[in-house]
Amino acid sequence: MRNRYLVAYDVSDDERRTAIFKTLMSNGDHVQLSVFLCDLSDVELARLRGQLAKAVNQRQDQVIILSLGPAETSLASRLECIGQAYAPPGRVQVI
Repeated sequence: MRNRYLVAYDVSDDERRTAIFKTLMSNGDHVQLSVFLCDLSDVELARLRGQLAKAVNQRQDQVIILSLGPAETSLASRLECIGQAYAPPGRVQVI
């Protein structure tokens, strides 16, 4: 079972911020400047947590991971936008 997570980060160092951005890009959808939506299994979440823990400075940086529930549940029923509507990026599966 996959769950959807909202991941946001606040990192002042350019090198660490870039590493976190690249890690999250390979695990989810970039929806705002430092915000991602990630649909992850328990194993993928554990792997992501480990990768992020290695990239952050524990005293200076912050990464927030918020569970939004099952990935199969429609995001539209839980997401409210003020201003520009959220448009999920198109996904292409390469085999």
